[in-house]
Amino acid sequence: MVVLEHISELATCPPGNPQGDAGLIRDAALVAAADGILWVGRMADLPGPYREHGTGGQRLDCRGRLVVPGLVDCHTHLCFGGWRGDEFEQRLAGASYQDIAAAGGGILRTVEATRAATAAELLEKARDALDGMLRLGVTTVECKSGYGLDEANELKQLQVYRELDATHPADLVPTFLGAHVVPPEYRDDRDAYVDLLCERLIPRIADEGLALFCDAFVEDGAYTADEARRILSAARDRGLGIKLHADQLSDGGGASLAAAFGAVSAEHLEYVSDDGIADLARAGTVAVSLPLASLYLGERYLPARRLLDAGVPVAVATDFNPGSAPSYHLPFALTLACLNQAMTPQEALNGATTVAARALARGDRIGSLLPGYRADFAIIDSPALNHWLYHFVPNACVSVFKNGTAC
Repeated sequence: MVVLEHISELATCPPGNPQGDAGLIRDAALVAAADGILWVGRMADLPGPYREHGTGGQRLDCRGRLVVPGLVDCHTHLCFGGWRGDEFEQRLAGASYQDIAAAGGGILRTVEATRAATAAELLEKARDALDGMLRLGVTTVECKSGYGLDEANELKQLQVYRELDATHPADLVPTFLGAHVVPPEYRDDRDAYVDLLCERLIPRIADEGLALFCDAFVEDGAYTADEARRILSAARDRGLGIKLHADQLSDGGGASLAAAFGAVSAEHLEYVSDDGIADLARAGTVAVSLPLASLYLGERYLPARRLLDAGVPVAVATDFNPGSAPSYHLPFALTLACLNQAMTPQEALNGATTVAARALARGDRIGSLLPGYRADFAIIDSPALNHWLYHFVPNACVSVFKNGTAC
């Protein structure tokens, strides 16, 4: 058991609150154990048994710091070969995402590097990134495949995630993104690749428990809505949850497609239409904002205020990948969401905790600091949430606890 005392501000992030209410408690305390949160509240109300120093638990003086739930990064591409720093310079010189892809760069370049890398090389690289995320206070990470685009290499990525989940303190939530783009060997026979996904890869991945969700990228240069509909139907029939890359570079009706499938999340949505927003609200689908991608690509940001005002919960994630979002700094993404999407600090924090947990179908277990939830939390060297997201520093996280134990 651990008792945290003298917390200046505790963000409990209750799942039933409006997104603008992070359940802040001033002058707080928290009691946790390996099996979950035991008590939260004002320091003055700390129950007598937890005040006693002979209870056998660890006591930690937070010295007037902020405590938040372990952050949940609900959209990453954690496992990949190579980097694409030269494309960064090309974009600065005026080349678009689509220009770079048409010239042989972009996703397919990373596919080539990922196919060439061994599983051990990919594991070491992904572990290094995951270590960095944990130091920032991130305790749960969704991780997509999609840089293999053939049976052997998609499985290679998902098996890396399985090993990391078993050996790393952070929890991984794997997503199959075989429908990222069409691989070059199937450029002239797209239907054959969709057949491979639906008839072989999805059944095998579901049977072996290698992924919990299936995702698809609906966009010009990626997949059509009809192709995605077939892929997602096959995934749903096999018991996989549904996610969707939607309306990132244009309004392709991705949001409405995600809603029609009852997707747990629709991700990107920079160009989402009013009809798409209404459909997401009716379906209860979480919108996932990826402000780092908007920053790096010079694209518009997800319209958070329109979504929130329509009743759509908005998660905030990094989209960590080697091209359009080469950073896993989730706290920086929260600051960007405040600055560029008119989200309040409480809305942004909920977006990377309880709402992000909902985007992974784990809203009943993680993302909140209430009795019964997992004891995943971070101690932030800041007196308050507003100050943390306003006064950006490289890393304000001074301690991370996973399942009640310091990492």
